[in-house]
Order: sequence, then C-alpha cells, then structure tokens
Amino acid sequence: LLLLCYTEEEAVIVSGLKNTDVFVGESATFTCELSHPGVKNVQWWLDGSPLQNNCVTEISEQDGIIHTLTLNDVACHDSGTVTFRAGSLISTAKLLVKGISLLE
Repeated sequence: LLLLCYTEEEAVIVSGLKNTDVFVGESATFTCELSHPGVKNVQWWLDGSPLQNNCVTEISEQDGIIHTLTLNDVACHDSGTVTFRAGSLISTAKLLVKGISLLE
C-alpha cells in the first residue's frame, strides 16, 4: 500500500547557491543543481521579490536539473539575498555588489 502512494522519488538539491561578490556593472551568476528534472514551481527571488526572465535577469535551465540565474550590469542596490525555490526545496545565497572607488 505504501508503494502505491509513493509515485516518484523526491528531488533534492545536489549543489546549492553560493555567496557571490561582484563589482558594479559586472554580472553575478547563481547556479543550483537538482538531483533530477521535473520539479514544478521553480522560481528565483531577490530580497523577497520574484524575478522574471528579461534582458537584465537571465533565467535558464539545463536538462531540467541545472538552474541558473544571471543578473547583468548589477548596481549597489542589487545587493541582497538570492533565493532559489523548486517545489518545497529552497537554497539561498548572498549577493554583495561592491562599488568601485576611483583613486586620483
């Protein structure tokens, strides 16, 4: 009876997000690897705001397992907590955008 209720193996996070430091104007990339494809409700967040795929925010997926977020041309205000959510799985990391001081 238990086997009938057990439809598929629960996916796990094989490799989670890593804290990333970049300078203003650079790109920051976050990658999360899942144990297998088919996880529903995949979403990326920055400081609690959901991210959408556009020219600044690139969201991609390889084989349904490797999920990648690239934030292009970051600014200081982009610093914060990046969250990857796939179903009940969650991985977070800090993004620190450092300003460039021009020394004369």
